[in-house]
Parts: sequence; C-alpha cells; structure tokens
Amino acid sequence: MKGTLLDQILSDENLKTAYQRVYQNQGMAGVDKMTVTALKGYLKKNQSKLKKLIRDGQFKPQPVLRVEIPKDDGDVRLLGIPTVVDRLIQQAIYQVIRPVFERQFHDDSYGYRPNKSGEMAVRRSLDLLNAGYVWVVDLDLERFFDMVNQDKLMHVLSRTIKDRAIQTLIRNYLTSGVMVKGRFHQSTRGVSQGSPLSPLLSNIVLNELDQRLASKGLKFVRYGDDLLIFTRSSFAAKRVMKSVSRYITTQLDLVVNKAKSKVSQPTEVKFLGFGFAKIKSWRAIPHPESVKKFQQKMKALTDRKLHLSLNERNKRIKQSIQGWVVYFRMAEMKELLVQLDNELKFRMRVIIWKDWVAQNKQIISLVKLGIASKEAERLAWNLKSDRSIGNSKILRQALSDRRLKEMGIVSIVDCYLEYRV
Repeated sequence: MKGTLLDQILSDENLKTAYQRVYQNQGMAGVDKMTVTALKGYLKKNQSKLKKLIRDGQFKPQPVLRVEIPKDDGDVRLLGIPTVVDRLIQQAIYQVIRPVFERQFHDDSYGYRPNKSGEMAVRRSLDLLNAGYVWVVDLDLERFFDMVNQDKLMHVLSRTIKDRAIQTLIRNYLTSGVMVKGRFHQSTRGVSQGSPLSPLLSNIVLNELDQRLASKGLKFVRYGDDLLIFTRSSFAAKRVMKSVSRYITTQLDLVVNKAKSKVSQPTEVKFLGFGFAKIKSWRAIPHPESVKKFQQKMKALTDRKLHLSLNERNKRIKQSIQGWVVYFRMAEMKELLVQLDNELKFRMRVIIWKDWVAQNKQIISLVKLGIASKEAERLAWNLKSDRSIGNSKILRQALSDRRLKEMGIVSIVDCYLEYRV
C-alpha cells in the first residue's frame, strides 16, 4: 500500500481485511446494538462518509459497553466492548501501525505480538534460570489497563506517529467514555481492555519500561503486564525491585501492586499459569493453582447433577483436557497427569456404575463385561461409599482403562503424549 499512514488505514484493501477480521472474531454488539452481521450493509451505505469524517478529524467514536468478567481471585476484570464500527476502524488502524511499532519493541516482550507466545516467554525464563539468574523480581502492575496515563501514551505514540489525524483518532478512542448500566462515564485514564487496539497500545507504553531495563543490562521477560526480572543475587533483586518500582511510578505514572509484587526464588513464582521446579535443571511445571483449577473443572464435568449423556460428557471432558494439555504441553508433568488420569477414571467409573444402578442393571452389565455372577452380585449388594465402589477391584476390572477408552473416555496421559513438545 502506498501513500500516508492515514491513506493506508483508509484504503479499501485494508478496510476489507479489517472487516474480515472483525466478522471472524464475532463478539457481542456494543452500545448501538449493531451486530457483526449488520456491519456489511452499514458499510455499503456509509463507508465513504466514514472515511471523510476520519480525514477531517470529525469522527467521534461511541462509548464502550462495560462488561465485568469474574477472575479466579474473586475480583472482576473490566472489559469494554466497542461498537462493531469502532472495532472495524480500530482494527484498520492496528493493521497499519503495528508493523511500525514492532520494529521498536524488545525481543523479550512476548505478549500480543505476531510470532510470539506465552510458551516462548516461559522458555526464555527457563534459559535465564539455567544460566544462573535464580533470583526473580516478580512485578505486578495494579489494574494496568485501567491505570494507563493517556497523556503519557499519546506522547510516546506521537514520537513515531506524526500524522495529526491518526493521533486525534486514537485520542478520541481513549476518551470516548464508558456506558455502565445505561449511564455514561468519562474515561480520563486507561485503555479499554477488549478493543482491537488495546494490546498494541499497552505494549507501546510498556516498551518504555522494556528499553529502560535493557539499557541497565537487566535480564527480563514480559508478557503484557506480567513482568519477571532475573538477577543472580538476592541483594541485586531487592535493589532492582526498588529502582524499577520507582521508575514505573514516577515516569510511567502506573501503580505497582506492592501486595503481589515480590522478590523470590523460582519455586515461589507463578508466571502465565506455570511454576518452576529444579529437576536436575530448572523445568517448567503447571503451577499448583493451575492444577487445582483444572481438577475443579474435571470435578464439575463429572458431577452426576450435570445431566448429560455419556457421549456429550466425554466430548466436553475431552475438549477441556485438550485445551489444558496443549497449553501446558512444554511442562514437566507426566507423573502429575497419571494422578489426574486416575482421578478422572475413578469418577467416570462411579458415573457409569450409578447409571447402571438407576437402570437396575448393574449385575447384568458386570457379567457382560466378564465378571463372574457371584462377584457381580456381591458388588451390586454392597452398600459402601461411592469411593469404595469406584476403587473396587471388580469395577476396575470390568471398566478397565482399555474399556474406558473404547467407551470414548479420553486419557489425559495419552493426550499429553500426543501434544508433547
């Protein structure tokens, strides 16, 4: 594409690509109730007018719709849902200015960037740990997206983007406001998390921090607002914590969450759901909190109060296992997965047993699976707890691992071995 950056943003080719991405992502309607499906018809009638308003600096974005997403710690994450028209324009801006800023970003920034990933961030962390940088400054930025200083952001952005029309357009998005339960609230601070531009804008702000750390020769890994700095000693880590916290507060006008930020050794760190363990060398493991969350998910999916057919239950369990295993596939966790696998198989045996009891066919079913009649009767008349029955030798023989697999019940270990890297 030729012409100025604004020409590139408003080109038919770029807008078409932006439309395709917005349509592909779908998502809920914003404050104007316009759906993604209705966007194509709107653009046919209004695209020329839209371009002129933007060129003249007269385009006014609509407020974002505030949505609260519950977090694991009981708090909520505040998301802003722009209208589909605003999502289209933001996506068009993003597609053109992202490559410009990508050339400036530090290699050890891994979040929201092409050809970068959380897995790469964890692997880089392991490289640093195994190189002897075993004291970690774990910095937590409090409500980062809500606390971004918009003037600071625009100052940094304007050093690269000289076009005043683009500056005005981005500034208008930052100050477009928020609708909360039908009431308008001004947005004088922050970047609306949930918009196509917000990840890039967050990296533009935090690249200032990255470059500061690099200029001081510090080893770090950043994924979005998750930041780890690696040092060789406790003394150095404490010194870095103090100086970097001061820089973040005074120069970036952001808030360091002192309660969650800490200097620690690797085994105390949680990063992107991973923990670290010394197994000859430093290895990544699923953090205990991540394991607990997965166990709770499996427990919910194997709850008999969840009225599902065996096939549908198996399908949902398999989807959850695949997602979890693929995310943590680089981790050292085979022994853990054997334990998790045994827990799942136990719960599935109990579900199948309870289904037989409900249909009054437990003896018949056991016999069909090769259990002697007397043994089948003894188990069927057993009034012990579900745990005793689920762990009984007879039921484990009848519903062996092989038979469970034939019934479509996925093995967590098999799934791990399939996706292991």
